[in-house]
Amino acid sequence: MNFPKLQIQTTDAKLGLNIVNAKQTIKQPKATQHIEQPAAIVDIETTRGIMKIDSSQARRDVGLIGPLESTSNFAAEGRKKVMQGIARRVREGNQMMDIAHNQNAIPSIAKQNTFPHKKALGIDFIPSVGSIKLDYEPAKLDINVQTQKPIINAQINKPVYGYTPGKVSGVMMQNPTIEIDFIV
Repeated sequence: MNFPKLQIQTTDAKLGLNIVNAKQTIKQPKATQHIEQPAAIVDIETTRGIMKIDSSQARRDVGLIGPLESTSNFAAEGRKKVMQGIARRVREGNQMMDIAHNQNAIPSIAKQNTFPHKKALGIDFIPSVGSIKLDYEPAKLDINVQTQKPIINAQINKPVYGYTPGKVSGVMMQNPTIEIDFIV
């Protein structure tokens, strides 16, 4: 006997996926900087050195004197010579008054006035040593430096993010099927 047969044939469904990956970008911009260094302030103060040279004594030693001092010197020398002359005449007068005791008074006075006295022979340094006087005040130097701090302006820039999300989409590549047959 032949029995009827039932024949079933199926086809599976096939799914496909379309995937777009996510994209992420990160950029870090450099910091914005401005650096400035002001110049230092330098203050320099000087006082000049002073040298004083007094050569008036040296000038006197070589005979270079002013008219007022020259007149004063000549007047003093004249006064001195007059006083020496008066003293010599008084001394000679005293010797002559005492002629009774000293009979050689006149020849002695004549001998004193006739023969000049010996003068010492020596070397004179013109101008004299130490006649030039020096006085020196050294110069002074003050240096003041004021440093200036640098001016630094820095601005941090935020990172730049970029994100594109991914996508997943399903696609039916093969539809499912069922076929049923009756065979008698």
